[in-house]
Amino acid sequence: MLVAAALRWTDPRASAHPLTGAAPSAPYAAGASPADRCALEHALRLAEQLGGRCLAVTVGPAGAEEMLREALAAGVDGALRIDGPDGDEAATAHSLLAGLTAQGPLPQVVVCGDRSQDRGTGATPALLAASLGASQALGLTELAVDTETTGGVRLRAVRRLDGGRAEELRVPLPAVCSVEPGSVRPRRAALAAVLAARRAEVAVVRAGAREGAGVRAGRTRPYRPRPKVLSAPDGSTRERLLALTGALTPPRTPPRVVTPPSAEEAAELLLAHLREHGVDVAGQR
Repeated sequence: MLVAAALRWTDPRASAHPLTGAAPSAPYAAGASPADRCALEHALRLAEQLGGRCLAVTVGPAGAEEMLREALAAGVDGALRIDGPDGDEAATAHSLLAGLTAQGPLPQVVVCGDRSQDRGTGATPALLAASLGASQALGLTELAVDTETTGGVRLRAVRRLDGGRAEELRVPLPAVCSVEPGSVRPRRAALAAVLAARRAEVAVVRAGAREGAGVRAGRTRPYRPRPKVLSAPDGSTRERLLALTGALTPPRTPPRVVTPPSAEEAAELLLAHLREHGVDVAGQR
């Protein structure tokens, strides 16, 4: 039985040249993420429990072979570098499938990190599982061979849920699993294994672009700006209608026009109006 550890070669501190756009990677900064190192350790343990072989595979340039040599030093039986497109998750999954198909029998178990460090979405394991027609169990904190199930080999996996809960899964083979960083402690390679891995051969296969990949031009049409998003008005519909119609406005005294025949009568009317509204006009005459 073949167990594969799909590793993502990334450089979290890579920067693009302002003129050429080239993004060289530092040899001591690029490599596998903590999640991928845990995936490698899980793959090694599964291969030991199942009595099978473990293969480390990646999609990347020649510089990614340094990461594969670290996997060889850790104990994998073979390393495979796929020279193919990996512009997005779908392209990476396609390249992985093409490379694994070219190297021989497809693995029964593929273990990946839950997401890469270069702003990955974690969709590559799901896309690879769909391409292989395999079961998928993603975002795992534990992964091992299920020793309690009879009638076929299955994996026992534990996935973290919200609210501090967890769920236990029984995963039939073939399967693609992704694990979280810190789910297991990666082993350290011995010095003799590190020296031997530097002289080991890394297989390289070439994978072409998938059919239908690339940028597709849509239908030509006049430019139409997107509608402006406005915030919802405050209050309920009834409250807004009452505010617009003035139904909630306090009643007021309508204006009155008086034409007294003399100045004395006009003064009396003014004083009476002031007294009506609480103005003390005593002794003001």
